[in-house]
Amino acid sequence: MTPPKSLRIAKTAIDRSATALMPSRAGDLTVYAFEMNDGREAAAVVSGDVTGKDDVLVRVHSECFTGDVMGSLRCDCRAQLEKALDIIAEEDGVVVYLRQEGRGIGLLNKIRAYALQDQGRDTVDANLELGFEVDSRTYEVAAEILNHLDVRSVKLMSNNPEKRADLLRHGIDVRDSVGCITETTPHNQFYLDTKRERCGHDL
Repeated sequence: MTPPKSLRIAKTAIDRSATALMPSRAGDLTVYAFEMNDGREAAAVVSGDVTGKDDVLVRVHSECFTGDVMGSLRCDCRAQLEKALDIIAEEDGVVVYLRQEGRGIGLLNKIRAYALQDQGRDTVDANLELGFEVDSRTYEVAAEILNHLDVRSVKLMSNNPEKRADLLRHGIDVRDSVGCITETTPHNQFYLDTKRERCGHDL
């Protein structure tokens, strides 16, 4: 069900969209590209027919150039994205891809944070030392996209309780959460420990 207008965020309404088929390593998917009326862009990759459906499996994934594209082993982002795509290819679902690199601080500042991590800070202290919040991401764009796709309620694939809380605040009916756990390696152990111990992720 589309949430009441009082819950919708007009400043992030979808201005333009485009749709195409996308064969992928996970299977044949449909990709939707969106431009919001504040200039932000985002995408959704859909498997099957989710229109008007309840309990749709949804992964809301924030852009990670270093992990998703370049294969960095410092994080679990690429592993989570690939796992989500594989799962939705088997059961109808959606991966929403948001352009909010580095927990919302952008690529340049993310690499600055990497440099501080090389000196021993964790991801939380690195962001704070650069003058940012621990996590600057918001999910109103994801909510707008799910409304556009006419997804009635979702089963959220996430380890981050704040993601679920923010989607609920923006009117998305999150019926359940399922983890997106991937392999821990020597390269991402400190990163994952910080997510669990300081960011409250369910890991």
